[in-house]
Amino acid sequence: MRVDVVSIFPEYLAPLDLSLIGKARANGTLRLAVHDLRSWTHDVHRTVDDTPYGGGPGMVMRPEPWGDALDALAPPELTPDGLTPDGLTRPRLLVPSPAGEPFTQAMAHELAAESHLLFACGRYEGIDQRVLDHAATRMRVTEVSLGDYVLFGGEVAVLVILEAVTRLLPGVLGNAGSLDEESHAHGLLEAPMYTKPAAWRGHEVPEVLRSGDHGRIARWRRDEALVRTVTRRPDMFAALDPASLDKRDRAALDRAGFQVPPGDVAK
Repeated sequence: MRVDVVSIFPEYLAPLDLSLIGKARANGTLRLAVHDLRSWTHDVHRTVDDTPYGGGPGMVMRPEPWGDALDALAPPELTPDGLTPDGLTRPRLLVPSPAGEPFTQAMAHELAAESHLLFACGRYEGIDQRVLDHAATRMRVTEVSLGDYVLFGGEVAVLVILEAVTRLLPGVLGNAGSLDEESHAHGLLEAPMYTKPAAWRGHEVPEVLRSGDHGRIARWRRDEALVRTVTRRPDMFAALDPASLDKRDRAALDRAGFQVPPGDVAK
C-alpha cells in the first residue's frame, strides 16, 4: 500500500517510524511518505492560510498550496489503461474533519483494501472547501471523524487511522489470528484477557482459562464478550442481528440480567 500524508507539521508524524508501522515501512509493506505543505507555497513567507470570506474568527487554509500538492501526489493525467503515471489507481483522499464520517473498524477494513491513500491534514478553521470539491472530480474524497470533539489539526487522526489500517495489512501482525478475536471484529467487544501469574495481589485468573478445555474457554470468552458489550456499548449490542444469538448466548445474557430482543435463534 502507498500512503502520502500532507501536513504543515510533518514532524508530528514521526511516530510512524516506530513499532509495527515502522517495520511495515522498512520491509516495503507500507510505502509511506510525509510531505510538508509549505513545499508548495510560492511566497517568501510560505503562507498557507488567510482570513475567511464572510468574516468570523480564525484562519482558513488557502486552496493554492493544497491544489499544487494534490496535483503533485495525484497527477490529473492518466495512462491509457486508466492508471496514474506511477502505475497506481487514483488515490483515495482522506480529510480528517469534525464534520466527517465516523471512523470505525469497518472503515479501517475498507481502507486497508485500497492501493493508495492520501491524507490532507487541515489546521485552523480547515481547508478551503473548493479544494475538496475540485479533488472530488478526479478521486474519491472522504472526510472522516474520530469522534464528536475538535482537535488542533488532522495529524492525530492520521496517526490513529493509519495504525488501525496498517495492522490489517497482510504480514504486519505476527499472529494474524488475533484479528478474528479482537474487539469490533464481529460486532462485540473482546473478553477480558489474562496472563501469568495465576494469582496477583489477591486476584486470580478465572479457573476456566486454566482448565485446558478449549470448548469451555471459547464459550466463556463468548459469554464475557456479550455481557461486556451490552454493558459498556449498548449501541453496539443494539446493532447486532438478534438472529445471530444462539440459545447459549441468550442464556448468558439472561443470567447477567439483560433482556434479549425477540427474534429467530441462531443454530
